[in-house]
Amino acid sequence: MNATATTELVVETVIEELLLSFKLPTLANELVPRFVAAERADVLPLVAEVLQLEAQDRKHRRVDRLRRASRLPPGKTFDTLDEKRLPPPLGQQLRELTRGDFLERATNVLAFGLPGVGKSHAACAIGHALVERGHSVLFMPTYQLVQELLAAKRDLSLPRALRKLDAFDLIILDDIGYVQQSPDEIEVLFTLMAERYERRSMLITSNLVFSAWDQIFKNPMTTAAAIDRLVHHSVILEFAVPSYRSEKARKNGPSDNYPKATKGQEK
Repeated sequence: MNATATTELVVETVIEELLLSFKLPTLANELVPRFVAAERADVLPLVAEVLQLEAQDRKHRRVDRLRRASRLPPGKTFDTLDEKRLPPPLGQQLRELTRGDFLERATNVLAFGLPGVGKSHAACAIGHALVERGHSVLFMPTYQLVQELLAAKRDLSLPRALRKLDAFDLIILDDIGYVQQSPDEIEVLFTLMAERYERRSMLITSNLVFSAWDQIFKNPMTTAAAIDRLVHHSVILEFAVPSYRSEKARKNGPSDNYPKATKGQEK
C-alpha cells in the first residue's frame, strides 16, 4: 500500500469514527463509500477537517455544561494552588488523581488536615481538572448536601435524589466534620455513602482523623461501617503542612492568638 492509499485510509477511518461518536451510524456507513463511488474522494480530507472542528466544539460545550453543573468554585484550580507549600509526594498524588483512573475503579479519595492547609482548594483543583477531561463532578459542602437530602427525604423523594447524584462520576464532600450530626442527618449521609460504595467515587475533606469520626456518626457501629466503606478502595491525602492563613498572619505581624488544633484534629 503506497503513502497516498495509506493517507486515504486514515482519513476514511477518522470520518467513520467521528460520525459514530456523533451517534450518526447511517452517515458513518454511507458517507465515504458514496463519495468514493462519485469519484470525489479528494474532498474527504476537507470533510474530516470539518468533522474534527465539530468534535472540538462539542467537547467544549460538554465541558462548559459539566463545569456549570459541578458547582466548583471557579478560582480554585491548580493555577492558583500554591503547590510549593505541599510535600512533593502529596503534590504527585494530586497530579496523578487528575488523570481520572481512580474513577474507573470507584476509588474514594480522603483528604485529612487541619483547617487552612489547602484541602478544599486541592479537592476543587482535582475536580476542575477532571471536568476538563469530560468527567461529571459535583462539589458541595457536606452540610449543604445533607440538608438537600433531608429535604428530599421529607418529600418522600430521597431515592430520586440519590439517583440524580449517581449521575456524577465524582462527588466532592467538603468538610465532613461540620455535619450537624442529628440522627436524620447521619442517616442520609450514611445512605449516600452506602449507595456509592464500589460503584461511584467520593472525594472527602476532613479536619477530623478517623479516630474522631464518632463525633460525626455518634454510633460506633455506624462510624465503623462508614469508615469501612470509604477506606476499602481509597487514596489517602495527608496535608501535614502549616495553615496557610496562620502563615500569612505570622508574616503580617506577631500574635499569640493563633487557633490551636482541637482534640481529634491532630494527625
